[in-house]
Amino acid sequence: QVQLVESGGGLVQAGGSLRLSCVASGITVSRYFIGWYRQAPGKQRELVAGISSGGSTNYADSVKGRFTISRDNAKATVYLQMISLKPEDTAVYSCNARLSTITYWGQGTQVTVSS
Repeated sequence: QVQLVESGGGLVQAGGSLRLSCVASGITVSRYFIGWYRQAPGKQRELVAGISSGGSTNYADSVKGRFTISRDNAKATVYLQMISLKPEDTAVYSCNARLSTITYWGQGTQVTVSS
């Protein structure tokens, strides 16, 4: 069975850092587009960072220069390194894997940034 499990969220003060992890089972992460999404209550879900099967990355303008997405194929894990966190980064962060028409989601991990 395919499973994506996020971890690394928590409470951090503004200016702090967190590293989120997405561990995949049942798929080969190097063959999928992997995206980190976030959603705050009452807000639309947005893509904050993505990495393609070829290793190309893209970021939302709001996180460029602060967030870095990376992939460790041997560990079947995708990371989101977040620095200089702001209160507006507070959201549930979810991992998504997509290949053609097939999409998988993790359960999400809460990130809360206090001012």
